[in-house]
Amino acid sequence: MLETEERRLTDWERRVEWPLTTLATLFLAVYAWQVLDDRATPGLHGALEAVLRLVWLLFALDYAVRFTLAVDKRRFVTGHLFDLLAVLLPMVRQLRVLRLVTVLKAISNRFSDRVRRRVGVHVAGVTVLVGACASLAVLDAERHHPGATITTFGDAAWWTLTTITTVGYGDRYPVTWEGRLVAALLMVGGIALIGVITGTIASWLVERLSGVEGSVAEAEQAALAELRQVRAELAALREELRRGAEPAPLRGEPRLKEERAGLQHRPGV
Repeated sequence: MLETEERRLTDWERRVEWPLTTLATLFLAVYAWQVLDDRATPGLHGALEAVLRLVWLLFALDYAVRFTLAVDKRRFVTGHLFDLLAVLLPMVRQLRVLRLVTVLKAISNRFSDRVRRRVGVHVAGVTVLVGACASLAVLDAERHHPGATITTFGDAAWWTLTTITTVGYGDRYPVTWEGRLVAALLMVGGIALIGVITGTIASWLVERLSGVEGSVAEAEQAALAELRQVRAELAALREELRRGAEPAPLRGEPRLKEERAGLQHRPGV
């Protein structure tokens, strides 16, 4: 029974994999449109907000279905606590920026297995995705607040770059608690991404150096084999010289000996 239920959960996740990825991409595109198009009419803004709410509702429905199919409910909740918080918290309007967390996690999970052998590609893609989401979120939170230093997408992108790399230039910074929440998440994520990137580069260097060392070792083995062969040939030649092996007679030498013998038997010679 347990295996059957877990199989149902796995089958559901497999079936909704690509639809959820499409919804996540749609959510990100609509959210970017809503944030960047500050001059949108109230009707357009309301339509975009309705699409965002619908997509978020579908993500919440997916979590509810997976929770229903899970056999061990407690294990499912503790193993997907981040998903639960990302679904529940955006119900508060002030935490609407956290909807991007659900989208980010959905896209990352859907594509991580396909590029697991190419860690560098996956890390680069996640870094770009995190940076774009953080820039949109902090701009959405800060733009219309009095005294805000992040009022354009360029400011938001610059702040994201300095924050995710842990540089902290300081010329741009969030002043709202929503923006600071985004900053805290980005700082933690930036440290993790830098650790993964550093580990990937170190692993690549070790692999390259191991390949060079292997090539050098193979060349040394080949040189030693040739040296052994030359030494064996020299030993064989030395053995022949030691035994006093006579050289092969020159061409025409037997005939010359016969002529000399004939001359010696002639009279008067």
